[in-house]
Amino acid sequence: MKVKDVMTSDVKSCALGTNLAAAAKIMWDADCGAVPVIDDRGHVVGVITDRDICIAAATRPRSEGEIAVADVISRTLHACAPDDDVRTAMDKMKKQQVRRLPVIGTDGRLAGIVSLHDFAVQVRPTKNSDIRAEDVLETLVAITVPSRSRATVSA
Repeated sequence: MKVKDVMTSDVKSCALGTNLAAAAKIMWDADCGAVPVIDDRGHVVGVITDRDICIAAATRPRSEGEIAVADVISRTLHACAPDDDVRTAMDKMKKQQVRRLPVIGTDGRLAGIVSLHDFAVQVRPTKNSDIRAEDVLETLVAITVPSRSRATVSA
């Protein structure tokens, strides 16, 4: 099964200059927790998440309307292609500990987004899918491993 078979293709995006309040509004309107970020050429350069917005809002002395998405996102892009096998995408999610991957076409432009939820839906008994429930569970477990040890947090 290919990523294009399970991805969401009607994806909202924002620009690097979009402020966090506007990015949060996009998420609210689209009922999602992440929005791909595109540059002036329309190429995907990152993803802003609801968590990114919350952490920035809580740790910066400016309001969400004054903070640009560019000031918050990581410049490391984790993405996949429409023709990638779903297992390849899940492996990337595991390794990078991300729940969603922008799907980028050969032209570098946004083609969609795929999430762990998209894979989980495919393992329902009513679906005829070659995705195994065990693979989705392993991906979830790998993604949710705390990135900091308890010793670091308590120190």
